[in-house]
Amino acid sequence: MSVDVNDGDRQVYERELQGFLPAKIFDAHVHVFDHTCMVADRQCAPRSVAAKFGGCFTMEQCRGWAAALLPEQEFYLNSFGMPSYDYDRDASAAYSGAIADNRHSFAMALVAPRDDREAVIRRVEANRLIGYKPYLDFVEGKPKAEITIFDMLPAAQMEVADERGLAIMLHIPRRQRLADRVNQAQMVEICRRYPRTRIIFAHIGRAYYLQNVMGMLDGIAGCANAYVDTAMVNHEGVLEYTFRNFPRERIVFGSDAPVACLHGKSVEVNNQYAYLMAEDYEIGTSIHDERHAVSFTTFYYEQLRGIKLAAERAGLSRGEIEGILFNNAMGLFRAVAEHNYGSRRDCV
Repeated sequence: MSVDVNDGDRQVYERELQGFLPAKIFDAHVHVFDHTCMVADRQCAPRSVAAKFGGCFTMEQCRGWAAALLPEQEFYLNSFGMPSYDYDRDASAAYSGAIADNRHSFAMALVAPRDDREAVIRRVEANRLIGYKPYLDFVEGKPKAEITIFDMLPAAQMEVADERGLAIMLHIPRRQRLADRVNQAQMVEICRRYPRTRIIFAHIGRAYYLQNVMGMLDGIAGCANAYVDTAMVNHEGVLEYTFRNFPRERIVFGSDAPVACLHGKSVEVNNQYAYLMAEDYEIGTSIHDERHAVSFTTFYYEQLRGIKLAAERAGLSRGEIEGILFNNAMGLFRAVAEHNYGSRRDCV
């Protein structure tokens, strides 16, 4: 699969992003996987994101896209596989470990509630990973709308993370996401109960529209081990609110590539959100522009556009912008890697 960055995309970079982006970018939220990660006899659905990229998004593909989208930036990343039963979690951890050097690229395991303590330890330590990512689709025997954070992350798994000072990338459940009262209480509780674990609340707690974030960051803002990533958030109002109301040194940029490589934009509609899509792939609340009425750029660029405008409105300094786009994530993941596997020189 070739990199389909077009002339319109390049104009966005040259006119809007080139002078804004720092020399180094750290993308803390990337799905990277190859065909060895897929369960035997399974194949990706024809309209899934994976199908767009030939059924996988390898490190080679990822770096090819990064070079096209960020032509003047040195690219660093934290990656994990695809959180689906179509992909084998042990094979995904092995691939993630093989492509990570704990200097320029870091990686996490995928975990399901059924994975016991020993399996989680083995998956992380054998592959020199810096943490793990649960996912609500791995929770069994409970209606999706009723799943809680502690259903996704059993105590035994959290104890492993806390003992080792690992990082967790947490895509919170429930329809109201960040605004859900159960989530609000459990987000603070998990941070306080496991203070040595760095917990990254992905997608700013899945707050893709403004009403969903307002007044909802106060609890975790007071937890020193709580972080948020900006993956797939291009709403400048949500981003500005986050920049004003959450410690800026604990905000990290994430894209959610390869989803972010698609052409489209997330939009707020009546206190809801939808993905307007130039390409006919299914991602959550997607609406395909079948008539080609709109010219799109990538979600990747829309996210960076949103960050730029929000940073301007919130009065971020150049140092704070560089922190969000590189330094905060680099410091976080490097510290976890050094704690578990030795100095940077030894992290290979």
